[in-house]
Amino acid sequence: MQWIKKLTTKAIGDSTEALAANYLKAQGLTLATQNYSSKYGEIDLICQDGQTWVFVEVKYRRSAAYGGAISTISTAKQQKLKHCASFYLQLKGINEYNTSCRFDVVALQGDLTQPQITWLKNAF
Repeated sequence: MQWIKKLTTKAIGDSTEALAANYLKAQGLTLATQNYSSKYGEIDLICQDGQTWVFVEVKYRRSAAYGGAISTISTAKQQKLKHCASFYLQLKGINEYNTSCRFDVVALQGDLTQPQITWLKNAF
C-alpha cells in the first residue's frame, strides 16, 4: 500500500505565497516583507512598485467551484488588511496620507505545480 502525504494548509499557503512572490518579482515589483503580522491581522506580501507600496493578499483554490479564489476576500477582510497596512506604514515612519499605496490580490487556481495566476491590481 502506498501512502500519500497530504499537504498541510500551512504548506500550501507557504507554497502559493512563494509562487506569488516570484510572479510579482518577475513583473518588476520588489518584495519588502512576507507574512507581516500585527494585532490587526496579517498581510501576505508587501512589495514596492516604484514609489508605490503594494499590499498583496494571496488566495489559492484548487477549483472555481464555490466562486474561486478571488470571491473569498470579504469586505471585513479588506478592512483588516487596510488597518494592518496603516499600522505597518506607521511603524516604518511613513506618512500614509502622502504615500502612494494600493491593495492587490494574487489569485492562484488549479494544480499547485502549475496554477493559473491572476493578478488584480488595485483590487480594493
